Amino acid sequence: MSFFTNLRFRLMYRRGWTPWDRGVSPPELIEVIEGARRLPVGRALDLGCGTGTTTVYMAGHGWDVTGVDFVPRAIRTARAKAATARLPIAFLVGDVTRLHEYPIEPGFELLFDQGCFHSLPEAAQPVYALEVTRMARSGGTFLLYAFGRQSAQRRPRFFPRGVTPDEVRARFSAFDLVEARPGTDPFSSHWYTMRRR
Repeated sequence: MSFFTNLRFRLMYRRGWTPWDRGVSPPELIEVIEGARRLPVGRALDLGCGTGTTTVYMAGHGWDVTGVDFVPRAIRTARAKAATARLPIAFLVGDVTRLHEYPIEPGFELLFDQGCFHSLPEAAQPVYALEVTRMARSGGTFLLYAFGRQSAQRRPRFFPRGVTPDEVRARFSAFDLVEARPGTDPFSSHWYTMRRR
């Protein structure tokens, strides 16, 4: 994780400006937890979990969830949410590009990322992909939300550069891309469903 990425997100949490945290779980996650594409309950890893909205949601539906985020303020809020809901969730302050350094046992059936990957510096993305690959069990599902690629002229200042479906496919080459569903925002985003080989 770069120093500037780390600093930017810490400042945003400190100022209370976290537009990505709407306090509700996205329909794409709900679909794999309790909807038509429901997965059998197992272990889940919430990458860049923020204040734990989606982590608590998954745990509330029987999943054994670990949430990781590098912003201590976000993790404190997430732990408070879990305590209020009386859910046993492991929250770690950590860098998603260095998961091997933390007491996290690989073999997750579900890995979830709602905007973490696309926020990483481009140089950190291959390392992140390796960590995700190492953490997923064979047959495990990786549900990824990412902004699409935008030119520097079109994207707002400090917004991530974004990624294309081809870049996602190349980065996560140990996964089969099951679906790339367009998002409903103005950022050419996609929800990617991938399965670990």
